[in-house]
Order: sequence, then C-alpha cells, then structure tokens
Amino acid sequence: MSYSLGVDTKITLLAAGLIFLLALVLGVWKYRQIMAAADHRAHPYVDIAHRAALLYSFATLLLAVFVELSAWPTWINLTAAGVVVFFFVGAILSYIAHGARRDTVNQFENPAPGAGLFMTLLIAGEIGGFSVLLAGFVAGQF
Repeated sequence: MSYSLGVDTKITLLAAGLIFLLALVLGVWKYRQIMAAADHRAHPYVDIAHRAALLYSFATLLLAVFVELSAWPTWINLTAAGVVVFFFVGAILSYIAHGARRDTVNQFENPAPGAGLFMTLLIAGEIGGFSVLLAGFVAGQF
C-alpha cells in the first residue's frame, strides 16, 4: 500500500521534527545546568523551553494530521499551520532567551514593550490557525 502526503503535510511534519530536535538539544542544555548547579536545578526558563519544545513538537504533529485530512486547499492549510507553528517557535525562542540571560523567573512580571500585543497575536494566531484546520477536517471528513 502506498500513500503520498501533501506538500502542506510534509512541511508541517518537517516542522514537528525540527522542533523535536530542538527539544532534544535543549534537554542537553538543561542537563548541563542541572549538573553544574549547586541545587541541581536548571534555570526555570531553560526547563520551560525544554518542556515547551517537547510539547509543541507533538502539537505540531497533531496539526499535520489535521492538515492532511483537511478539505481546504494546500495554501490555506499551510498558512494556518504556519501561523500556529510560528507562534510555537516564537514562544520557545522567548523562553530560550530568558534562560540564556537568566533575567527573570516570570516573563510577565516586568514584560518587554509589546509583550501584550504579542500575546494577543499569539492567542488569535494559535486558536485561529487551528480553528481553520479543524473546520477543514470537519468539511472533509463529515
């Protein structure tokens, strides 16, 4: 039996794989901090970056399933998934930055300028992007 995945699905799967690879690398960083620290703990944002990358990699894998089963055209699926993945990666990168700088244990305590706007866009992008894919799945499968 042979089955060919759509290019939108292939790209989304590649994103899932790259995010998972990032999670593995972040795990090494976390381990090194754990071993070097007197209390054997990594900085909270190193821990958060590692865990978020693991979770987002599997969430992106789930997106790929909805992309593949969606009735929408490739460009719509790829755009919707791309928006969600963009914000997943943006969140991970912000956690990495805080972990590298060791500047806070709560990024919302003294938020950077534009943080509120970014969070609003993140919420709209992630929920909106996935809603498009879910609607495409419903349209194509029911």
